[in-house]
Amino acid sequence: MSVPDNARGYESFAGEIGRTTADSTPEWQYPPVAPAGAPNVVVVLVDDMGFSDIGPFGSEIETPVLDRLAANGLRLTNFHTTPLCSPSRAALLTGINSHRAGFGFVANADPGYPGLRLELADDVLTLPEILRANGYATYAVGKWHLVRDATLHPAASRDSWPTQRGFDRYYGSLEGLNSFYYPNQLVSDNSPVDIEEYPEGYYLTDDYTDRAVGYLKELRAHDANKPFFLYFAHTAMHGPLQAKPEDQAKYRGKYREGWDRLRQSRFASQLTQGLFPPGTQQKPRNTEPGYEAQEWDSLTDEQRSRFERYMEVYAGMVDSIDQSLGRIVDTLEQFGELDNTIIVFTSDNGGTAEGGSEGTRTYFAQFAQVDEPDWERDVPHDDELIGTAKLGVHYPRGWGQASNTPFRFYKGQTFAGGVRVPFVLSWPRGLPRAESDSGVRQEYVYITDLAPTLLELIGLDRPSVRNGLLAKDFDGLSAADVLHDSSAVSRHVEQYSEMTGHRGFYRDGWKLLALHEPERGIDDPRWQLFDVRTDPTELHDLSAQLPDKVAELSAAWDEAAWHNTVFPLLTREDLGRRRPEEARLGEAVRILPGTPTLERYRSQRLIAYRDFSIVVELGGYRWGDEGVLVAHGDPLGGYILYVEDGRLIFGYNAYGRYATVDAGEIPGGSGVVTVAARVRPRMRWDFAIGIDGVGVGELLDQVQLVGMSPWTGISVGLDARGPVSWELRERWGAFRYSGGLKAVTYRPGAVGVSVEAQRALDSEAELIAE
Repeated sequence: MSVPDNARGYESFAGEIGRTTADSTPEWQYPPVAPAGAPNVVVVLVDDMGFSDIGPFGSEIETPVLDRLAANGLRLTNFHTTPLCSPSRAALLTGINSHRAGFGFVANADPGYPGLRLELADDVLTLPEILRANGYATYAVGKWHLVRDATLHPAASRDSWPTQRGFDRYYGSLEGLNSFYYPNQLVSDNSPVDIEEYPEGYYLTDDYTDRAVGYLKELRAHDANKPFFLYFAHTAMHGPLQAKPEDQAKYRGKYREGWDRLRQSRFASQLTQGLFPPGTQQKPRNTEPGYEAQEWDSLTDEQRSRFERYMEVYAGMVDSIDQSLGRIVDTLEQFGELDNTIIVFTSDNGGTAEGGSEGTRTYFAQFAQVDEPDWERDVPHDDELIGTAKLGVHYPRGWGQASNTPFRFYKGQTFAGGVRVPFVLSWPRGLPRAESDSGVRQEYVYITDLAPTLLELIGLDRPSVRNGLLAKDFDGLSAADVLHDSSAVSRHVEQYSEMTGHRGFYRDGWKLLALHEPERGIDDPRWQLFDVRTDPTELHDLSAQLPDKVAELSAAWDEAAWHNTVFPLLTREDLGRRRPEEARLGEAVRILPGTPTLERYRSQRLIAYRDFSIVVELGGYRWGDEGVLVAHGDPLGGYILYVEDGRLIFGYNAYGRYATVDAGEIPGGSGVVTVAARVRPRMRWDFAIGIDGVGVGELLDQVQLVGMSPWTGISVGLDARGPVSWELRERWGAFRYSGGLKAVTYRPGAVGVSVEAQRALDSEAELIAE
């Protein structure tokens, strides 16, 4: 029977329609189905881990799972990333060069230019979007860092959050870093998780792994055949460095010989494993001012003792990552699916110098890079606390260079130490190893190549449209030929790089590189030229001998920079600029009890570099009421106002140095408690505490909490998540207030420093100069 012309809703129906089911034929719509036999895909991305930190790339750290995968799979020894976190993640997930994807820097800035949009644009397709449209289940676990920090809070647009960018499920941290014992905010799918206290023995890597394994088990319980894409992006190895006691203990005493000898032993292992051609050399140590690593034997006994503890913690964290991967592999084996799963393991950039020359036991004080003569970047603590929940530590850059063995420089620079990282790939069914194949590939491969490579291995095409918009083309090129054939030549023959003025250009085995030197200006590079076919460690500068090659490649860099929206080049001061609309995040706010912990960046805007006051409205104080009125921060820095035994206490945690003022007994019936902070010279605050308009206590000349501190946001009526005061937490837990608490109001005052000084709020920008 024909359908009348004026009927609606039948236009795309392929069955038959009659007046009843007796004269109609049904037709069903089905979701997309993956190609028969399509492999699962697991991409494990580690943060700030250098080239030599795992066994298959020369490390002494125990990584048996990676050893096994590499022994049966492939190692890419010439795999390159961008120099920083967010840009590499954007390039990996989109196959598009980082600036063209909008991530010319980390998502902790907002200067207002196309290459630094710092959120994924509507015309940028992601790998999980492509795979989901082709019948894959898609899961993301761990660090995201593709959301501007101003949009981390739950009232912001979620356009660049994981579940809006192709993932069915997500669990992790949207931040660029986090505490491993007390994460400031975790997100499940599309919402922050409201956590008051983390359980005893909590550790972030284990939490991520539990969730990843749970996703896979849940999928297989409901669908035995649907392939999946798991993107497991670790927060480790980003600082603060914290490891479980049992993982630290495995490496106690193993680093007493120091970083110079460690680099020698790792490089010897790399040569033995055939990771570099014969004749490759390693420079003894970075010696350039601002990048130099001290000679280990020149250190004092006290320094060596503390510094080796830092590296024990780092090694324990790498070990933990391998254990995590082992749990994923065990789950795949239980499903009988390991042979048909593509497993990729790599890092987002090289090892870091963010700990400076001495390292730190006070992570956020070091991280802020405040330019004050008496600023304390390393508050002394008992070395037995290193790596525990009570401290945020980071190693000195001497260990960073050891991490990057045998290369020069660190995360943030375009030299190999910043961008050349380990890469292991295993797929027994699709890429079986011949006995004659060592599994080592020395061809140039770039991070944008991963998405097109995976699609070719699976047998899928990339769509040309996203949500009705013409999607940006891949910049990456498939490296499938290189994976299949040890004699194949890479198709990726040229690649630009840029990060805050550091530059690089690769073409056919030549590399043109420049460190940004502030005294020369942002657009005046001092080029160095290397033939990395014979000099993979970039030691022998040929720029003076081959000026024509320098001119050729520098012109090519310029052309690529325009094409990829690298311009305008931005200084660190430029990266401190924020869109005017952000000013509203620093407006007064009244917070009711029961409000989930305020997001970190929103909380900081209320106090950073400025006078501020806190007004606590009580419902009439009664003797016996006690608990926390307001808390902001955690063990790495913060402040807390609480009542205990009838007395009002204000505690201030200055990056681990804790001080209190006892404001005395609270009179019965008291209605308002206030804390007023006033900016003083030398990045200090004076605090005044009042009850019903009467001053009752002061805490003067306290170092300001700046950069990313306080890390945990504001909580009202309890001290949620990480404790500002350890002793109080041990006595009372989160110490929920038992009396009548109406609200807490923050009233931000005038900013007490220049706009330029506020760039420390975007403190990851400062690390590049370290």
